[in-house]
Amino acid sequence: MCQHRKSILRLVVSVLCLGTFTLHGFAAEAKTDSERLEKLERAVDLLQKRNAELEQEVKGLKKEKPSTSLSETKRSRFVPDSKNYVEKTEVTEEKKPIYVVPSGSEFKLTLGGYIQANSESGDVSAFEGRFGLTALKDRFRLRRARITLTGDFLEDFDFKIEGDFEQSDGLSPATRTGFSGTDIFVNWHHYPEANIRVGQWKTPFGLENLTSDAQIFTIERSLATGAIIPERQIGVMLWGKPLTNIAPEQKDLVTYYTGIFNGNGRNVNNNDNNEFMYVSRLELLPFKGRLFGQDASLKLGGDYFYSRDQTGTNIAPTLNLRVNADGSLTSYTLANPDTRHAFSFDAWLKIGPFDLIAEYLHEKVRGRGVPTFAEFSPNGFYVQGSYFLIPKKLQAVVKYESFDPDQVANDNIQSITGGLNYYIKGDGIKLMADYIHTWSDFREANPRFGDDQFDELILRLQVMF
Repeated sequence: MCQHRKSILRLVVSVLCLGTFTLHGFAAEAKTDSERLEKLERAVDLLQKRNAELEQEVKGLKKEKPSTSLSETKRSRFVPDSKNYVEKTEVTEEKKPIYVVPSGSEFKLTLGGYIQANSESGDVSAFEGRFGLTALKDRFRLRRARITLTGDFLEDFDFKIEGDFEQSDGLSPATRTGFSGTDIFVNWHHYPEANIRVGQWKTPFGLENLTSDAQIFTIERSLATGAIIPERQIGVMLWGKPLTNIAPEQKDLVTYYTGIFNGNGRNVNNNDNNEFMYVSRLELLPFKGRLFGQDASLKLGGDYFYSRDQTGTNIAPTLNLRVNADGSLTSYTLANPDTRHAFSFDAWLKIGPFDLIAEYLHEKVRGRGVPTFAEFSPNGFYVQGSYFLIPKKLQAVVKYESFDPDQVANDNIQSITGGLNYYIKGDGIKLMADYIHTWSDFREANPRFGDDQFDELILRLQVMF
C-alpha cells in the first residue's frame, strides 16, 4: 500500500512542476496582456486535463488494492527486544468469507443434527433383558451422534440424508461406535393425498418407533417396541392425507402409509430372497380442540406387517427377542426360514401439559420348511403418562411396560420407569433422568439363576443444531 501512495505523490509533484514551469515560460514570452491571458488559459486547460488523468489513475489503483480499513486489520503485540518488551504493530489481511451454494437445482438446503450422551449405572439395560449372561457394566455412552441434510426441489421433490456416528449397521461389531446410514430417501410430494417415497427409513409400524429419537419422553423406548418393530428398511412407500383437498380443515383426520421393503434390515441392498416385507399404518385424529380450557387432541393408530424371511435374518434388529437359558434376552437370528405377521394399536391423548400414551404390539413367528422351530407369538404393551410441572420447562414421566417373548414358561419381563425432563431450550438443549426398576418372571420362578429384580439410573444430555 505504501508503494502505491508514493506513486501517487510523484504524479502530483510532476504535474505541479509542469504547471509552474509552463506558467513561467508563458509569462516570459508574453508581449501583451492579451497574449499572456491566452497562454494562461491554455495552461489551465492543460492542468485540468492532467488532473482528470490523475484521478483516473488513482481510481485504478484503489480497485487493484482495497484500502486497509476494508481488507486489513491492525493489531499490536509486545515482542521481546533484548531485556525490554516493545510494542509492534502488525497488519494482517482479512480472509474473505466462504459461501456454500447448492450444486444442483435445489431451492432449499438444511444442515442439522444432534448428539445424545448418556451416563448409565446400576443394572445397565436390564429392562431390555440384558442381565445374567448378557449383563452390562456401568458406562458412559455416546447414544446417538447424527448429522442430517434435507432439501427441497422446485419439481415437487424433497430428500433426506442422515447418518449416525454411533450406531453400527449390523455389519460392524455392535460394541464399538461406527458410522452408518439411517434415513436416506427421496420423496415426491406433488399430491398431498399420494406422496411416493423411495430409499431407506423407518417402516411405518408403531407409534413409539415413529416418534423422533429427540422427542420421546423417556430416554429409551419400551422393550416390546424394540423387539417387534421391523426398524429401518430399504423400499418404496405410498403415503398421504386423503382429505387435504376434499376437506382442508380436516386434512389431519386421516393419514395412511403402505410400503414394500426388502425386509432384511438397513444398509443391506441385497434382498435375502424373492419375497418382500409389506407394512401398512393408518392414523386417525378424531378430536382436536379445547378440553377443560386447554388445547387437546386424541390420536389413534393401527399397523400391520407381513414378511417371509430366510435363514440368517435378524428379526429383532433393534433390541432383544431370543430367551436364553437364564431368562435373559439376546437378538434373534433365524436358524430356519420363517413367516411373520404382526400388528399394533396405539392411542395418544393430550390435554394441555398432560400426555397419556398407550400401545400394544403382537407378532406371530412361524417356521417354514424342514427342520423347523416351534411357533411363538411375542407380545407386549406400555402405558405412559407425563405432566409439565413447570410449563415447557420441567416434565415428569411415569411408564409401565410388559413384554412376553412367548418362548418358554414365565419368560415375561416388566419394568416401571420414573423420569424428569428439563428443557433448557426446548428439545434443542435438554437434560433427562430416568430411574428404571425391572423384574423377571422367569428368574422369580427359577431362583437358582440369580436375582430377579434390577435397578438402573440413566442420565442424558441432548444437544441439537
